[in-house]
Amino acid sequence: MAELKRITLYTDGACSGNPGAGGWGAVLLFGEHRREISGGERETTNNRMELTAVIEGLLRLKYACHVDVYSDSAYTVNGFAEGWVYEWEKSGWKKADKKPVLNDDLWRTLLSLTRTHEVVFHKVKGHADNELNNRCDELARAAIKALEP
Repeated sequence: MAELKRITLYTDGACSGNPGAGGWGAVLLFGEHRREISGGERETTNNRMELTAVIEGLLRLKYACHVDVYSDSAYTVNGFAEGWVYEWEKSGWKKADKKPVLNDDLWRTLLSLTRTHEVVFHKVKGHADNELNNRCDELARAAIKALEP
């Protein structure tokens, strides 16, 4: 079996109000190649934008890859690192308290994508000296501004 291509994906989400207008940004790196993507929604939450950033980055990949995802979202990273998403799937998308999982539509999509790609999540400190995380934040905030009339 051929070795999977290694991709680095940095992501971030932002919201002006929570809920409110939101944006997401992502930077995909493959060898010498770099692609920046972003988008936004008029009424959303920060967590939805964090998840959307990862989803949109993974959707840009044309074939199965090994992807190192770097995010400052504990919500996103811990969903996989702590195994929450697998427990939610087993429980019919209910939390331990039997309440529905928030953003289950996005969690389901992301879980599906992690079954296409070999994904490893890495937590980075937000708003620190990480150039690519800061760039994703800039992209997300610019996407929010683009929504303004």
